[in-house]
Amino acid sequence: MPSDLHTHTNFSDGTLSPEELLAEAKNIGLVYLSITDHDTVDGVKYLYENGLYPGKGIKIIPGVEFSAINSERDVHIVGYNIDIYNGALSDMINEISEARWTRFSEIVRNLQDRKYNIREADVLQIAGSSRSIGRFHIARALVRKGAFKTVREAFEKMLGAGKPAYAPRYFPETEKIIEVIHQAGGQAILAHPKLVGDDSLVEKICANIDGIEIFYPCHQPPDIQRYLDLAKKFNLLIVGGSDFHGTASRFVKALGEFTIADELAKKIYELGIRN
Repeated sequence: MPSDLHTHTNFSDGTLSPEELLAEAKNIGLVYLSITDHDTVDGVKYLYENGLYPGKGIKIIPGVEFSAINSERDVHIVGYNIDIYNGALSDMINEISEARWTRFSEIVRNLQDRKYNIREADVLQIAGSSRSIGRFHIARALVRKGAFKTVREAFEKMLGAGKPAYAPRYFPETEKIIEVIHQAGGQAILAHPKLVGDDSLVEKICANIDGIEIFYPCHQPPDIQRYLDLAKKFNLLIVGGSDFHGTASRFVKALGEFTIADELAKKIYELGIRN
């Protein structure tokens, strides 16, 4: 049976609610599932506070995905088996959320200065329950307004790095993210290392982290072998997942399109039980 340790809900930039994601995961027969929303654990909290986690039929691993800038490279760190109510974790999430809000307002102002008919309220309507507001929500609002045909076009013309409406965002240090994940009782994993774009930096991070996401939709066999060698060198946990968001612009369109072996997911799940 398959598992997936990298998914997102509408509490960050996914399209499915936690309930919908969980239902679909059960429907397709996933055994282990981790919800790893960007900069928030609200989706997992929602399941827990509504009696859906822990539950029957599927084993859920509470997770979160943080972004950092390291040597001018975009680095993503996933935390598994975290205490979703941990104080240090909550403090960092709140800090990031406030910075996201400031950036969101700045981007909307930049668009308005360029005569785009968009308000903060339009983006908030798209974002719904998400506190992790980002450019994806703004792009979807622009598409709904008819300013662009696709989210990709909105990024290519206005929202991407260096484009007219772009605004820089705050990133915690990689070391700080790893420290907070450990304080929350979790395991810190380097996500999609190929997307870092610098294997020397990947190796440097591997010396200070618990695991690496080796199985990922855009990783080809040579990439997988290279990262397996790193995992062996640094005695790292091996994980993988689809990075499912529920949108056609991502690597996978449907949950279950990319999965990993249960044996790998089970190792992560059992670490949470021992904690």
